[in-house]
Order: sequence, then C-alpha cells, then structure tokens
Amino acid sequence: QAELGVNEHHQNEVVSYMRFARFKRGMCLKTVDSCFQDLKDSRLVEETFTVDEVIDMLDGLQSVVHSEVESELINTTYTNVLLLRQLFSQAEKWYLKLQTDVSDLENRELSDQVAEFEKSEYTSSNKKSTADPIKPKLAPLNEGGSELLNKTVAYLQEENEKLKTRLRTIETQATAALDEKSKLEKSLRDLQMIQGDQKNNANQDITELENKVAALKSQFEKTLNDTTANKKFLEDDLVTTKHNLLKVQDQLSTAEKELEKKFQQTAAYRNMKEILTKKNEQIKDLRRRLSK
Repeated sequence: QAELGVNEHHQNEVVSYMRFARFKRGMCLKTVDSCFQDLKDSRLVEETFTVDEVIDMLDGLQSVVHSEVESELINTTYTNVLLLRQLFSQAEKWYLKLQTDVSDLENRELSDQVAEFEKSEYTSSNKKSTADPIKPKLAPLNEGGSELLNKTVAYLQEENEKLKTRLRTIETQATAALDEKSKLEKSLRDLQMIQGDQKNNANQDITELENKVAALKSQFEKTLNDTTANKKFLEDDLVTTKHNLLKVQDQLSTAEKELEKKFQQTAAYRNMKEILTKKNEQIKDLRRRLSK
C-alpha cells in the first residue's frame, strides 16, 4: 500500500477527502455525459445535417460543457479553500502558523504517489473503512494543558517583547545608518555634480578654443590663398603693363620719327632752315670780320 508520509489519523482524513473529491468528480462526469446525451436526444433526430447545423450543435454543446466544467472547477476551488480554512483555524488555536508550498502541487512524482495511493485505496476489497460518520474535532484542553499553554504563551510574549525592543534598537540604528548613508550619497552627488560642471566647463573651453583655432586657421588659409592669387594677379598685371609700356614707347618713338619726318617736309621747316643757314653764314662772316 502506498503511503503519503503522514500519521494514521491524517492519512484517514486524506482518504475521507479523496472520497468526497471522487464523488464530486463522478457527479461532474455524469453532468458532462448528460450534456452529450441531451444533444443526442434533442438534436440528432435526422439522418443528414448540413455543416452549419453541425457547427451550431457543437457550439451549443461546447457552451454547455464549458459552463458545467467551469462551475465545477470553481466549486472545487472554493471547497479546497474551506478545507484549508478548517485546518488553519484549528492550527491557530494552538498558536501555530502553517505554511504551504504551491510548487509541490505541480510535482509529478508526488501526484503519481497520490494516484497510486487512491488506486490502492479503492481497489482493495478488504480495505477497512476508516472514515467516521461524524468528523471529530480537536478535544478541549484540560486544566494542566491549559496552564502549560498559558505559561508557554506568557514566555513567548515575554520573548516577543524582548525581540520587539531589540528590533526597535536595530531599527533606530538602521535609521541612523540610512540617514548617514543619505548624507554621504548627497555629498557624493554634489561632488559628482561639481566635477561634472568643471568637466563640462573645461570641455566647453576646449571646444571654444578649438573652434577659434579652426577659424583662425581657415582665415589664414583664406588670406594666404587670397594673397597668392593677388600676387599672381599683380605679377601678371605688371608683365602686361611692361609690355604695354614698351609698346607705347615704341609707338611714341615711331610717332616722333614720323612727326619729325613730316615736319622736315613742311615749307615752314625749309624756310626756317634756310633762315638759320643764312644766319649762320652771317654769323660766320661777322666772326671773320671781327677777327680781322
């Protein structure tokens, strides 16, 4: 026989709950079977059906079965909650705090163990009935147990007060540490902010200086290019001017020669030349006379 790892009393309680769950499961299956039987009796009265009629019947059946299964699952959830409530209420009377591990509900190995236990419980024909018609509740505590419990509660309350006092002291120290941490964090943020501002200012100054250097370099290159262009232009202009000057001088010399040639060919020039020749002869004659 498979065992669940609990004592005999608790195992009997588990068997009782499994019987109840088995009964509810059977009722749910009967309800689902009746849904299908109702469909057969009420709708399947003809030999042939269209696709739309089949779809309509299946949709209706799906809706009914979905509603029944959902209702049963909800009732099962509520039943489990009520069962847990009973257990927790009994535990609280003994000042116990029970804990549950939901992850174990998905444990396949444990689920197989429960299934094996249920199978062995309901397949054995010689199994003695362990379910009582009336579920016993926890018996009230006697006087001796009550006195011991009261002493235990008083001791636990005293320890609880000590722990509360220690907790308040720790909370005070933690609060002071948190305040000191907050001050240090604020100082660190202020320092980081100042360093960040200084870094930003330095980066800004460097950026401005780089921009100025780049602007001066660009201006210098532009000036150098303009100077080179102007120099080349002036050199070309000077060469052109020299050529023009030489050309003008040549033209002027040619013009003077032509003018002199033309002037020598005029009557006034010939007359003047004859007069000058006569005057020169007269001067020479006067000089000869004066010398005699």
